[in-house]
Amino acid sequence: MVQKKSQTRGPRFIEVVSMQLDFFSRLIAWAGASASPVEPRRKQPEPAPGETALTAQARTLLCELGYAEFGAAVQVRWNPRMRSTAGTAYPARSLITLNPRLQEFGAEEVDRTMRHELAHLLAHHRAGRRRIAAHGKEWRKACIDLGLAGEKRCHTLPLPQRRLTRRHRYRCPGCAVEMQRVRPIRRKTACLACCREHSGGKYDERFRFVKIRS
Repeated sequence: MVQKKSQTRGPRFIEVVSMQLDFFSRLIAWAGASASPVEPRRKQPEPAPGETALTAQARTLLCELGYAEFGAAVQVRWNPRMRSTAGTAYPARSLITLNPRLQEFGAEEVDRTMRHELAHLLAHHRAGRRRIAAHGKEWRKACIDLGLAGEKRCHTLPLPQRRLTRRHRYRCPGCAVEMQRVRPIRRKTACLACCREHSGGKYDERFRFVKIRS
């Protein structure tokens, strides 16, 4: 008569199973400890009084011109560090910053300055990667579309004036035109007039500005 094998496990089997469970427990604990913690999302600062309305107004203007998708990214912010500047446009960031002192001159001046800077964003958006002058025909066309026909390049508001010395001089190798700057040029910059005449408005290394001594 064949005897059936015992169904019970010996102490050696139980010891092996315990060792395996202990190994996997240590492995899981080590993986959890070594995992980099998830950083909490930084809370965005709350819009200052008036910023929400100005942003909405800028987006509405662009939407009316058929640029709703572009306008959805535009932001308008107050910049208390501004002194002599009324406003600034940052095309790469779709951002407009305004001097809070504009409010001293009334809502109409705030609106005009916002549209002035918005025209810069619109002009660069329309131009794409093509280089354009800061206050060239593209900007003037955008001003007209935004209701600012005959807009001037600079404001005439009684804001504190800052005198800066333009110590850096550059010359175009093509037309020999010179320009002076307060700060040195940090990236490749070519003469716009020469690039338009000889390269269809695209950057051309032949007309890259060369720094000259004062």
